[in-house]
Amino acid sequence: MSKGTIKKVAGPLVIAEGMRDANMFDVVRVSRQRLIGEIIEIHGDQASVQVYEETSGLKPGEPVESTGAPLSVELGPGLISSIYDGIQRPLEEIMKISGNNLQRGVEVPALKRDVKWHFVPKASKGDQVSSGDVLGTVQETEIVEHRIMVPNGMEGTVSSIAEGDFTVEQTVAKIKTADGTEKEIQLMQKWPVRIGRPYQTKLSPDMPLVTGQRVIDTLFPIARGGTAAVPGPFGSGKTVVQHQLAKWAEADIVVYIGCGERGNEMTDVLNEFPELKDPKTGYSLMKRTVLIANTSDMPVAAREASIYTGITIAEYFRDMGYSVALMADSTSRWAEALREMSGRLEEMPGEEGYPAYLGSRLAQFYERAGRVKALGKEGREGSLSVIGAVSPPGGDISEPVSQATLRIVKVFWSLDSALAYARHFPAINWLTSYSLYADSLGKWFNENVHPDWMDMRARILRLLHDESELDEIVKLVGMDALSAPDRLKLEAARSIREDFLQQNAFNDVDTYTPLEKQYLIMKLVLQFYDDTLEALKKGAPVEELVKLPVREQIGRFKYVAVDQVGEEFNKVTAELTKEINDLLSRKEDF
Repeated sequence: MSKGTIKKVAGPLVIAEGMRDANMFDVVRVSRQRLIGEIIEIHGDQASVQVYEETSGLKPGEPVESTGAPLSVELGPGLISSIYDGIQRPLEEIMKISGNNLQRGVEVPALKRDVKWHFVPKASKGDQVSSGDVLGTVQETEIVEHRIMVPNGMEGTVSSIAEGDFTVEQTVAKIKTADGTEKEIQLMQKWPVRIGRPYQTKLSPDMPLVTGQRVIDTLFPIARGGTAAVPGPFGSGKTVVQHQLAKWAEADIVVYIGCGERGNEMTDVLNEFPELKDPKTGYSLMKRTVLIANTSDMPVAAREASIYTGITIAEYFRDMGYSVALMADSTSRWAEALREMSGRLEEMPGEEGYPAYLGSRLAQFYERAGRVKALGKEGREGSLSVIGAVSPPGGDISEPVSQATLRIVKVFWSLDSALAYARHFPAINWLTSYSLYADSLGKWFNENVHPDWMDMRARILRLLHDESELDEIVKLVGMDALSAPDRLKLEAARSIREDFLQQNAFNDVDTYTPLEKQYLIMKLVLQFYDDTLEALKKGAPVEELVKLPVREQIGRFKYVAVDQVGEEFNKVTAELTKEINDLLSRKEDF
């Protein structure tokens, strides 16, 4: 264990001397207040430490002590429904000690040491086990079964295992390794945050992460184990999109990282999530959520760690065989923390002052996503999907963080302030967004929802692109210059935008749309377009076709309850056919 003294303090950066025996990324305790920090650079016997707490009042000569271990998280029962700061300190426990304001140097274990969990063995005495095998389970919440796995790098024979109530530090099983030593297994294990947890194989991204958000599922889907970026200017709804995904995405576990965002936004999450009912189980959403709150008024260096803390916890649940969704809001604030520390270290700045290694650090984070076959005999399949918000200054996505992110992720949901101001939510621009998973997921949609799914998706995208071109003509020479079929095309595109893409997060029915209902809304809108186009060819006037009363019913279809959509769909299509036939029978009157 290396001990040194403070030589220099520069904001969150502390230079310590006498640290020759310390290693990179060791956790250190700084000053007599024992502030927590991490070594990020070593020159001779001098170590540069990024301190995760406020450094005001520190002075040269105070002690710096290395723990000899890298920054690690505690993984075990008690993670779910917890609220941590960026370095996995439980905020509720800290509040009991220090009140509403964070005090420096507070040491609180991440997992409660006094709570007993009921352990039910799955393995038996004499079983051969290796890394990742499930030894037993703990029912952590009503929804989540916590699987206690053999720690990485350990294999042997189970020499003892017992059912009972244990704290996270008590021994629940013993494993005799090949060399005859006995290893004790507790409910808790530790893992260094900067190292990805191992798995057997990575699987291809050919299953969608269903979100219930129509513009996402239909036009720009994300795969299970996929990566997505949500860049957009202030006020365009990045946080709301992430809240919706956290609530509704088909994930067993949600890890939400509030990284450097405004404190009141994190307060919204903390107030909303406990009250929200999980649609699948009926319990509170917090029963399957881990929150990491590192808001903009908290120490800047801890933002840098919060991303890694969150993804390590997410990987742990992925290894149990769960589908995990991780929301990072926002990676721009994390990159700003990198930039600040890089400046303090006097490194050569890259574009816009960000460090030259910004792209590689972002890639290291996003590449930890994926659908994998976990370690262990069962070969459990787990997935970790990562959705990162990006907050480019002024909404300019040509800035370095957005561009580095877009080179890595496969899905780009481009938020548009013009759509947000027009009250079109989610404000995802259908002309500039894309999903590179669409083709690989197409087979799944065609087989599991409807064989026409991908054809309809292609038609809808084509109509929206045609509308943008026709809009230019209308702006120049007016609506009267358009041909009758083009006017119908504009009407169909308007219906797609207003009746399909626009979604009301505050409406109990419209906030989540199952895939079958999404298909029926698409079919209804396109059927309106096809039938009116056919009627036009038979001589029906375009002015009457765009004013058909059935348009009102098509617009209201998205608010129809799921158990009534089939019946309502038949009713609306029958009404559409009747109105068009009536119009054709009166075409001589016009």
